[in-house]
Amino acid sequence: MSRVAAAASTFPSPTTLRELIMSSGAELAGNEFAGGDDVEAQPPVRRVSFVLTFTNLTYTVEARARWKDVIRRQKNRSGSTVILDDISGEARDGEILAVMGASGSGKSTLIDALAAAAAGSSIRLNGERLESRLKKAISAYVMQDDLLFPMLTVEETLRFAAELRLPRSLAAGKKKLRVEALIDQLGLRKAARTLIGDEGHRGVSGGERRRVSIGADIIHDPILLFLDEPTSGLDSTSAFMVVKVLQRIAMTGSIIVMSIHQPSHRIIKLLDRMIFLSRGKVVYGGTPANLPAFFADFGRPIPDGENWADFALDLIKELEDYPEGTKTLIQLNKSWQPLKGDFEVQPQLSLTEAIAATIIRGKLFSDAAAIAGAVAAASMVPKFANPFWIELSVLSKRSFTNFRRNPKLLTFRLAAITATGIILATVFHKLDKSPKGIRERLGFFAFAMSATFYTCADALPIFLQERYIFMRETAYNAYRRSSYVLAISFVFLPLLIILAAVFAVVTFWSLGLGGSFFFYFLIILASYWAGNSFVTFLSGVVPEVILGYIIVVTLLGCSLLFSGFFINGDRIPKFWIGLHYISLIKYPYEAVLKNEFQDSGECFVRGVQIFDGTPLAAAPEALKIEVLGRMGISGLNITAVTCVSDGEEILRRQAVSGLSKWGCLWVTVGWGFFFRILFYVWLAAGKRR
Repeated sequence: MSRVAAAASTFPSPTTLRELIMSSGAELAGNEFAGGDDVEAQPPVRRVSFVLTFTNLTYTVEARARWKDVIRRQKNRSGSTVILDDISGEARDGEILAVMGASGSGKSTLIDALAAAAAGSSIRLNGERLESRLKKAISAYVMQDDLLFPMLTVEETLRFAAELRLPRSLAAGKKKLRVEALIDQLGLRKAARTLIGDEGHRGVSGGERRRVSIGADIIHDPILLFLDEPTSGLDSTSAFMVVKVLQRIAMTGSIIVMSIHQPSHRIIKLLDRMIFLSRGKVVYGGTPANLPAFFADFGRPIPDGENWADFALDLIKELEDYPEGTKTLIQLNKSWQPLKGDFEVQPQLSLTEAIAATIIRGKLFSDAAAIAGAVAAASMVPKFANPFWIELSVLSKRSFTNFRRNPKLLTFRLAAITATGIILATVFHKLDKSPKGIRERLGFFAFAMSATFYTCADALPIFLQERYIFMRETAYNAYRRSSYVLAISFVFLPLLIILAAVFAVVTFWSLGLGGSFFFYFLIILASYWAGNSFVTFLSGVVPEVILGYIIVVTLLGCSLLFSGFFINGDRIPKFWIGLHYISLIKYPYEAVLKNEFQDSGECFVRGVQIFDGTPLAAAPEALKIEVLGRMGISGLNITAVTCVSDGEEILRRQAVSGLSKWGCLWVTVGWGFFFRILFYVWLAAGKRR
C-alpha cells in the first residue's frame, strides 16, 4: 500500500486519497445528520454518485469476402454491417437500465460494447474515460450462459470466487462474511450446501443457478454490473426473483445494465430505465412510466391490460416489415429526449471522489487505496487481486474438489488401465528369451507406449467444458493464465502417477521383463505426462470434442507409424525422416527397448534358435545341429548353445542408437512441458484475439 501511495504522488491530483476519503466521509455524514427547517422544507433528492453515459455509440462489422469472389478476384460487394447505429443513453447508480429488442436488434452487442468500455471510446463514467485496469476492477459482466463448476456447492462456488477476486490484504474472516452476506442477498441460503449440478447430477434449480452465476461475478461488489439476458430460459417466477435480486444490488450503489427479452409486467415495475432497439437504432429511451404516453403520442396507445413490453416489441416488429421501417418512431424518440427530463440529474462528485465515498460506505471489496488513488494514474491499479502463488493454490484446490466429486473420471480411467494391463499380462505372460520372445517383446512395448498416449484422450473434454468459465474469469483478471496452466497440471499429476504405477506393477513381473522396474515406471509416467499435455493443448485449440478426437487419433497414429516399430528409422525415406524424430511414441518406445536389452547380459538367440522363422524351423534337432557343424567348416564355430544374438545386437537390428535411455526419458518429459507452454501461449494469444 505504501508503494502505491508513493507512486500515486508522482501524478497530478487535486487531493490525496486520505483527504478524499475524509472529505467524502464528512460530506456524507453532514448530509445524513444535518437537520433544520430549511432541509425539511426541500423535497428529497436522491444523491447520484455515478452516472454511466454513452454518446453516439456505433459498432460496425466488416463482412468477410466470399470464396467465390476470392477465386474470381472480385471485391466483396456486401461491404460492412452496422450493428449499433448512433446510440446514446445513460445509467445511474441505484437504478436498472434494461435493453430490449427482437432477436438481432443488437441488444447483446450493446451490452458487450458497454462492458468493454475501451479507453478512448464514447463511454464515460462521471464524465471520465475508463482505463482498462480500472474498468475491470470496478465492474463485472455476467454472460447469458451459466458457467459454473457442476460438482461445487453454491457456497464453495462463491467462496472460491472470493478467494480469487478479493485481495490478499482482506482478512479471511471478512471474505467469509462477504460470502455469507452475498448468499443472503441472492436468496440462496437454503441452497448454500447444494451442488450446482449438471445433466448427470441433480443440483440447484435454474433460477438459483442463474443467481449463483451473478454472485460469482459480483463477489467484489462492483460499481458497474452488465448482464446479458439474465432471465433467459427461466419461468416467470424465477425471472422475477432474479430481477428482484438485481434491484437489491442496485440499491447498494451499483449501476445495473442488462438486456432482457419480453419481461413480465411485474418485472417492468422493477426497471428504472428502458432502451428499445430496432436493427441497431434506438426507438425508445426513457423510463417505463413514460412508455404509454410515448406510444400515445405516436398514435398507437397501449391498450388497457396489455403488457407494455410485449406491445412495444410487437409494434416495432410490425413497423420493420414496412419500407420506412421504424424511422418515424426513431424521430419521435429523438424529439422526446429534451422534453422528458431524464438527463437533468448530474453526479455531484468527480469519479475520484465518488470511488472514495463508495469505499467509505464499505462497497467495492478490492485494493481500495490503489483503486481510489489511481484514477489520475490508472496504470497503478493492480492487474490482479492476488499474487501468483495464491492463485495457484486456490485454482488447484477448486479443480481438485470438482474432480474428486466426480469419481467416474478416476474410476473408469483406472478400471480401463487396469483391464488393459491385465489383458496384456495374460496375453504376453512370461515371455521367453527366444526369437519369438523378442518379437513379442517388441510388439508389447509398441502397443503399451501407444496405449498410454491414446488413453489420455479422455482428458480432451475437460478444458472444453471449462473453456468459457476460464474466458469469463480471465476477462476481468480474476487470475493469471499461467496460474491456470500450472494448476491443472498439478491436479492431474497425482492421477498420472497412480495410473503409471498400476500399469507398471500389473505388467512388469507378469511378462518377465528385464531391466529396471523404476525406470520402466518412470517412462510410463513420462508418456502419460506427455500425452496428457498434448491432449490439453489440443483442447485449447479445437472447438469441439469430436474434432479433437479425430485429430488425436490421426496424430497418434502417425506417431506410431514413424516410431520405429513398423519400419526401422534407418529405412524411413528421407522426405519422411522428420516425422520419425518428432514422433511422440519414438522416444518412450526406444527407452523401454534400451531398458530391456541394453547391458542386460542376457542371450536371446542360441545355436539352433537362429532357424526359427525359417523353413528349417520344423526340421529335426539333429539336422539343425548338423547344419551348424557344416557352418563351422567356413570358420563359424556355432554350437547348440552358442549365443548368436544378445541385447545389443537386437538394438542394432532395430536401429535404436543415439540417445541413452535416460536421454529418451528426458525428451519425453520435455514434450510434456513443450505442449504445456504451447497451451499457455495459445491462451495468451486468445486474449488478444
